[in-house]
Amino acid sequence: MPNWRLSAEDRLEIQELYARYAWGIDLADIDMALSAFTKDASFDHLWQGKVEGHAAITDNLRSLWYDRQHWWIGRQHMMNTFVMQEREQEGEADVRCFFQILQHNVEYRTNFVFGVGTRHDHVTRKEGSWKFQSLSVNAWTQLDDIPWKGDITLPRPPKAPNSNPDKAGARS
Repeated sequence: MPNWRLSAEDRLEIQELYARYAWGIDLADIDMALSAFTKDASFDHLWQGKVEGHAAITDNLRSLWYDRQHWWIGRQHMMNTFVMQEREQEGEADVRCFFQILQHNVEYRTNFVFGVGTRHDHVTRKEGSWKFQSLSVNAWTQLDDIPWKGDITLPRPPKAPNSNPDKAGARS
């Protein structure tokens, strides 16, 4: 059942929070990115695991921006189809949404969809404006990552055979 206790203004401010997050992480603007998180926020990222606090989030983001810049620069995170549920405590809400990551490859000058998935985040107003208290990324890398509620009736695809027979059963 929908919970409509969050005002339209709160909902717009929460969407603005997602925009600040995306602009910050996609353009390597650490101040903009950190403005989206509470001081003690947690950030659970598929490839890097869960970290807590601004210092750890900063280290996490800088690692993405500079250790993997060849595949990070030119990204756009798009979050949409928000479902917002206010918690019992006023100024606290859970937000679920879909995300897509668009990527511009600067070497090939092409664009493609890098990834899709869902998010389940906890947002709070405890530091004045809406911010992430916890952010959890669920990237869809396999069928089991999709939070499908219905029965799965499609057959599972067969496992691909080893494409290099020399490595499959190397003969002496």
